[in-house]
Amino acid sequence: MTENAQSAQLIKELRERTGVGMAKCKEALAEASGNMDQAIEILRKAGMASAVKKQGREAKEGVILFKETPKGIAIVEINAETDFVAKNDKFREFCHKIIDEVAATQPSTVEAFLQQKYSQDPKATIDELRSLIIQVIGENIVIRRVVFLAKSPDRSIGIYSHMGGKILTAVELVGSGEEGLARDIAMHAAAAAPEFLHPENVPQEIVTKEREIAREQIQGKPAHIIDKILDGKVNAFYDMHCLSRQKYIKDDALTISELIKKRGTQVNKSLALHHFLRWCVGQN
Repeated sequence: MTENAQSAQLIKELRERTGVGMAKCKEALAEASGNMDQAIEILRKAGMASAVKKQGREAKEGVILFKETPKGIAIVEINAETDFVAKNDKFREFCHKIIDEVAATQPSTVEAFLQQKYSQDPKATIDELRSLIIQVIGENIVIRRVVFLAKSPDRSIGIYSHMGGKILTAVELVGSGEEGLARDIAMHAAAAAPEFLHPENVPQEIVTKEREIAREQIQGKPAHIIDKILDGKVNAFYDMHCLSRQKYIKDDALTISELIKKRGTQVNKSLALHHFLRWCVGQN
């Protein structure tokens, strides 16, 4: 392993052990000449003692928030250890500060976002703001993921928040002025929990695995019909897990693709599924 790779691995390990941002971990390790225990002590002495002590605890509760601006839609998931804290006013106030920052700055990754300066106090980074709320609340708080969906004149975005922010879905369509349809499909996605957009988006290893499982289920069938049965099993998998192939929850006579095609014919537009996301608090 090269020296740079070793350094990167140490930074990653310190980040995982403490929850402190990458930049601060890198600084602490440099000051400690690569000694992990000394680096942790440096971080604690730097005023993050409570944060460091609590960061190892798993945070699986929380909330997913979104904010719409003229340029797009910001989405962030923020986790706490308990549902009690997730409903705490101070936690909620912190969450709204964070979604405002995401909407204003449109960060590309969580790591980049954590190192940004907080607009209301440029002396502090977002990660330092997070450490402060950890010390106030007494639980591990994690900014788990962020995304900014940029608006486009030829696209429609629909957002649906379910169970008080426990589940959030977003659907982006090719075609303008169809935010209502996009939101209806986002509502469908919240209930039907698709994993992929289209069959072609399913990784080949998953398709292969599904065929292997199906082959085990049909042992003893005549050889000349096995491939047809396997194809049928894979298609059933697509119907269940691909958004475009799922039956629409409000009208199961239509798949989502058929729903979009029907709407396109009605409004004389070319509409198509472009992208979706479905976030559930504490899950990948």
